[in-house]
Amino acid sequence: MAITDDPSELTHDDVPELLKNDVSVKVGGTDIDGIIRGKLMSKKKFLSIAKSGFGFCSVIFGWDMHDQTYFKELKISNAENGYRDIVAIVDLSSFRRIPWENDVPFFLCSFQEPEGQSLSACPRSLLKRQCDKIEANGFGALAGAELEFYTFRAPQAQLSSTSNDQRNSTATATFLKSNPVNDLPHLEEGMFGYSLTRPAQNNDWYYGIFDTCIKFRCNIEGWHTESGPGVYEAALEYGEIKQMADRAALFKLAVKNTSSKYGITPCFMAKPRQGLPGNSGHVHVSLVDLKTQKNLFAREQPDPNPAYPDLKHLSDLGRHFLAGLLEGLPDVMPIVAPTINSYKRLVENFWAPVTVSWGLEHRAASIRLIAPPTAPSKSTRFEVRVAGADANPYLVFATILALGYRGIEKKLEIPIPPLGKGQDVGGTADKGVRLAKTLKDATERFARKESIAREVFGDDFVDHFAGTREHEIRLWDEAVTDWEVKRYIETV
Repeated sequence: MAITDDPSELTHDDVPELLKNDVSVKVGGTDIDGIIRGKLMSKKKFLSIAKSGFGFCSVIFGWDMHDQTYFKELKISNAENGYRDIVAIVDLSSFRRIPWENDVPFFLCSFQEPEGQSLSACPRSLLKRQCDKIEANGFGALAGAELEFYTFRAPQAQLSSTSNDQRNSTATATFLKSNPVNDLPHLEEGMFGYSLTRPAQNNDWYYGIFDTCIKFRCNIEGWHTESGPGVYEAALEYGEIKQMADRAALFKLAVKNTSSKYGITPCFMAKPRQGLPGNSGHVHVSLVDLKTQKNLFAREQPDPNPAYPDLKHLSDLGRHFLAGLLEGLPDVMPIVAPTINSYKRLVENFWAPVTVSWGLEHRAASIRLIAPPTAPSKSTRFEVRVAGADANPYLVFATILALGYRGIEKKLEIPIPPLGKGQDVGGTADKGVRLAKTLKDATERFARKESIAREVFGDDFVDHFAGTREHEIRLWDEAVTDWEVKRYIETV
């Protein structure tokens, strides 16, 4: 077997041979917003830290997605502690090569406290802590992710006559400094979900994304247009939940870098355009027996007398897991909807769930149960449809496991009936509570003393994440928008 065939089997003794023809290595770790922050280092440096880890500035947990330090000093990284170093631990099993950067080797890292403890706010570590908890009880978790995004044509950069004009995402950012957002052209026009003609208009880019993801080990299972101008959706290859979170984060990195070379700017924000559908980030989760890999949500024999017909093929353990999701969902909304813009997607009549709701094969519900008779028993799973493409996949998967496992531990019962066919969220038949309508409301519920989020994640994580969302809220509260100026400039 070639040394790179299965990175999960790599040992530190293998690394020199693995990198024998390389001169440099890239490393990266994920911040609280799901952005992979990293750097290039010499091979000599990498070999010296591959086992012990290396110092990484904690400021990536002390500033926002635009590198502005948080208004509130947070515990991990602040002026008082000098924005100290934390320790980045290299995960050898995450090895891949970056196809758009001449196949430079790349490794993901997780972050620790200098004293060796798992860093409370490290998204990758948070997911691992939840996985360790369920694995200690003989459970494993499988997951999938479906990410939607808009595509825009990057404008021609206005550079000097002696430079090479480029159309890339930097040009898009420059363009938006002095032009309205709506002037940015879509890659394609019209509503053409599942179109076989629209991708052919940008054939090299379309197949380039698919092929790049194979080489970058974030394989796509299904890749198609969605309803909306220049909107695409990728269903990533189903697998073990920690690896799935890695692939989801790396998919966004691959799409952004690859698209830029084609003069295309991808956009994963939840609602880029008023009056059009938003970008969802639906995730699928199931539990399996660690020894046998048997699906633990599947019922061996149909229940002849279930509380609701939708539960006929769902195991008792699966019912408790579902109950945990339903009870905890209102308390974790800032994780699945983390930005101001997220709540523009979660509105009625746009294929987005707005209440605590569930149903067998019900695509309007917050949680869609996928089970027989429409799916084979071995494929029984939950699709959580609240999350947008703007959410951090590590935090989303960690949250689903934490809430679901809490339901199993407490043997919770499903609190509401399912949505029936033809029943929409928010209607008279929907008995679920309305989810938060703003990030401010969501964060206040998330951070309160009795929040289920505090119960499953602890105070350190909740205080940190709530502080980051309060920062986002304050920036929004202080912003003066085009809408306000256009509406009031002459009339008041």
